[in-house]
Amino acid sequence: MQFSANLGFLWKELSLPDAILAAKNAGFAAVECHWPYDVPAEKVKAALQETGLKMLGLNTRRGDTSAGDNGLAAIPGRVSEARAAIEEAIAYASEIGTPNVHVMAGFAQGDEARATFLDNLHYACELAAQSNITILIEPLNHYDAPGYFLSTTQQASDLIALVGKTNLKLMFDCYHVQLMEGDLSHRLEKLMPLIGHIQFASVPDRSAPDHGEVNYEYIFKLLNSLSYPKPLGAEYKPSGDTSASLGWMSALKHA
Repeated sequence: MQFSANLGFLWKELSLPDAILAAKNAGFAAVECHWPYDVPAEKVKAALQETGLKMLGLNTRRGDTSAGDNGLAAIPGRVSEARAAIEEAIAYASEIGTPNVHVMAGFAQGDEARATFLDNLHYACELAAQSNITILIEPLNHYDAPGYFLSTTQQASDLIALVGKTNLKLMFDCYHVQLMEGDLSHRLEKLMPLIGHIQFASVPDRSAPDHGEVNYEYIFKLLNSLSYPKPLGAEYKPSGDTSASLGWMSALKHA
């Protein structure tokens, strides 16, 4: 089993290029991030080339975070902002060789929001296909993100079917899915054809995956049995120093 370090949470005190180096030194097989846009793409690309790691994914911008935005793509009336964020993310991902872009839906509800999200996902998929990039959508739990448009895997599956693009996939974050729906094993088995990336953290505290209500040794063995081929995203919040939180890697990498 191989792991990807989510640098949105791990080594946050370091610059993004330095965090990539730290992830390599810690034994991660890949990296991923949230919003890399304050760092010139050429600097990130140089760090990736130096380490031999791939940046597996990044997110579209959230919008005006001071006003509470957490994504734009499902918000009626903000299509131009949403598409600018999509274009920016795909261009950045293309420059650094990142295969996945997570399009963040934002806080919205109702039929108009759904139609807006579908239209923006069509746009994102068509644009991303030109660079061989996959678009991801991720359900977020309503404890951490109350009011977020996308909250369940069934909702995500329905949207993927309606968009009908082969480069639209589900980001299956075990932390969010467990909090909202549970039954991780059966959901992973059922949804595997739709899954583009998998992330994990302890539940319910979103810390290192060596405690809590999810037995990740069992989950990782299941993923091996399902022949899931990609590094799993360690998207957890260390309670202290990141490097001191990595004891789980040696325990779980042979699951």
